[in-house]
Amino acid sequence: MQAGAPMIPTSVKEVQALGWDWIDVILVTGDAFIDHPSFGTACIARYLQKQGYRVAVVPQPNWRDDLRDFRKLGRPRLCFGVNSGAMDSMVNHYTAFKRLRHDDAYTPEGRAGQRPDYAVTVYTKLLKQLYPDVPVVIGGIEASLRRLTHYDYWQDRLFPSILVDSGADWLCYGMGERPMHELVRAIEAGWSRHQMEQLPQLAFYRSGKSKVRDALLLHSFERCCKEPRAFAENFHEIETQANMLHPSVLVEPCGDGYVQVNPPCAPATQEEMDSFWDLPFTRLPHPRYKGKRIPAYDMIKHSIITHRGCFGGCNFCTIAAHQGKFIQSRSEESIVSEVEALKRLPDFRGNISDLGAPTANMYGMGGRDSGKCAVCRRKSCLYPAPCANLDRSHRRLLELYARVGAVPGVRHAYIGSGIRYDLFLTEDGPVDETSLPYLKELVLNHTSGRLKVAPEHTEDKVLQYMAKPSFRLFRRLRAEFDKINRAAGRHTELVPYFISSHPGCTLHDMEKLSQNPALQGIWMDQVQDFTPTPMTTSSVMFWTGLDPRTMKPVFVERSLEKKRKQKSLFFRKK
Repeated sequence: MQAGAPMIPTSVKEVQALGWDWIDVILVTGDAFIDHPSFGTACIARYLQKQGYRVAVVPQPNWRDDLRDFRKLGRPRLCFGVNSGAMDSMVNHYTAFKRLRHDDAYTPEGRAGQRPDYAVTVYTKLLKQLYPDVPVVIGGIEASLRRLTHYDYWQDRLFPSILVDSGADWLCYGMGERPMHELVRAIEAGWSRHQMEQLPQLAFYRSGKSKVRDALLLHSFERCCKEPRAFAENFHEIETQANMLHPSVLVEPCGDGYVQVNPPCAPATQEEMDSFWDLPFTRLPHPRYKGKRIPAYDMIKHSIITHRGCFGGCNFCTIAAHQGKFIQSRSEESIVSEVEALKRLPDFRGNISDLGAPTANMYGMGGRDSGKCAVCRRKSCLYPAPCANLDRSHRRLLELYARVGAVPGVRHAYIGSGIRYDLFLTEDGPVDETSLPYLKELVLNHTSGRLKVAPEHTEDKVLQYMAKPSFRLFRRLRAEFDKINRAAGRHTELVPYFISSHPGCTLHDMEKLSQNPALQGIWMDQVQDFTPTPMTTSSVMFWTGLDPRTMKPVFVERSLEKKRKQKSLFFRKK
């Protein structure tokens, strides 16, 4: 921890120990509080603290009793901030087969039941009940991906924007350091509601009709409920705008009013990205959890995030909807500085568990001609074919690996994040002169026994619904992987991930996957059943039976029993 930087308090005693007689912002979260840059609550708390605000956190408040957890720190001077934690609370609670999970990795000792279903809505309603005149700003994954009409798998129906159900004043979507700071500053300055409604990366609900002239008007929530095609059309527009550098204001009528979503902040510059990590994180769980294990922390405590964003555009994924399509990379100096800080942790033994991001090998990548990116409307830079403007060189990433590896005390820097092998391979061979050196470096020096990749399926018909490359590319990867292993005398394993029951996938498709000869001799235990989550193309397909890209019908397996059967076929040989 940097000298002079106060701890983020979570109790009255801790606030008193700091000598505070007021708190500017109180963050309420469904997770245990871990002061680490992998957790959004810590990122927002430390960033606002850097701007001079007094920030406190209420982690996992008890919503069932007399609400003392919501009262204990009193009324903040400026606002409350609410999130469900690092996951959507429903994904956190339930399996793809709608069974209740018996543990929670984001809670001390992995205990389940420490947050409610639809946590953001529950927390916000309680805060508005207790402090009706204090602004409540919602954010994080759950709020961000439910900012407009969305399909909820667990109740099997469409929900309006979470702003409508929760009664929150503002929704800060995506990665929230900059927009949250701008909003807090505006509240402090006494801006009018109209002035604050111009701020980027915010959404809000208002009564009446929108007066924004150049807004993109979507179908109403009520029409989407009546007409599945209208919901699919809405989503196609929303997704297109979410992947543009200069999107429009979105307006979606609902009830007697409308939800407005303002365009996001511009992608963070390298200097801004560095500033998000140049904060006094302790990288530890809060002292209140002393002696208790938090499983999610064990997984990330020795990891380092290199960038944000993903331009892969997989139909079942929410990364771009939350972090953006355009890659925002930290400088090599910032990353090496964090490695040096990691070495000061008492239990660090020289092994970085993950040096990466949502897609590890997108670090430093982007379009050669930024002017073309500025007007591009493609959802993915890789599907249906890699963009000709995309620079897929891995040179900068190889240089980063070399710099991290040269830090005294670092034994290994593993890549635990996913990689996209279509960034360095085509069916005919390597993309450029850095491609095979990168794969060799990855396999021999940054893989701990198993290299995990995600072809997701073997059947091209299904892969097209996923927006993933042909399985022929995986065959090419395996050939290059085996060649590297043989030459080095190594026995590193290639572990592919697959999804069952995705829209477009039939029982016959899963049977063909289980018998595919290209998978012989490979460790096969990584399959997950498709779970429709808010704000993905795949979930829209699941609800509507339409592909929102083409509006053509698509087969959807909705029977839980038949979904189980699809997944069981994966293990048939075993």
